[in-house]
Amino acid sequence: MKILVVEDDLLLRRSLIATLESEGHVPVCAETGAEAQALAARSDFDAVILDIGLPDIDGFEILGRLRREGFQTPIVVLTARDAVQDRIAGLDMGADDYVLKPFDPFELVARVRAVVRRKGGYAARNVSVGTLTCDWEAGAAWIGERRLDLRPREWAVLRALATRPGRVVDRMQLATEVFPDDQSVLPNALDVHVGRLRRKLLPDGPNLQTLRGAGYRLDP
Repeated sequence: MKILVVEDDLLLRRSLIATLESEGHVPVCAETGAEAQALAARSDFDAVILDIGLPDIDGFEILGRLRREGFQTPIVVLTARDAVQDRIAGLDMGADDYVLKPFDPFELVARVRAVVRRKGGYAARNVSVGTLTCDWEAGAAWIGERRLDLRPREWAVLRALATRPGRVVDRMQLATEVFPDDQSVLPNALDVHVGRLRRKLLPDGPNLQTLRGAGYRLDP
């Protein structure tokens, strides 16, 4: 799954990224409410992990805005507020689950999977592009009977492109999804991971095209 993580605490955000990636998911991170709303507006996510205590906009306000705008993606709220009234308010505003800090990251990820299953937002567990089949929940991909041996960044590239088959994904958007919390990436790092994935798709997989000046596209 591609999961939007809205959390301003660096250590907690890194912990969530590591846990999500170890489970085969693709985290995309936002540190502020404004950034979270911008990402939610332009990207397709399977779920959102939303911290309430953000530096610019209260998480409850973000939750309310997203739901009023018709955002149907499952949202799991994180908060240190343990008052019953706060939990009720969050659920009434449209939160699908409510997790109190501190928490175990693996339990949180399990709760995210549970709310996605309940809402039916992850019906497309398996995605096929030509001879390629991806099982997002299992974190595995095959071309025919051949299982691909993918590194985490290669998996992130595949996830971003295979969920948009035949569509161009611009370079900045792809970099955001492959390096969600790394601002010190070398300019050619994305090309390295794209190139490695392209070689692993050969000779009988879909065609991973680089469109100069436009982005990347995965064609059956």
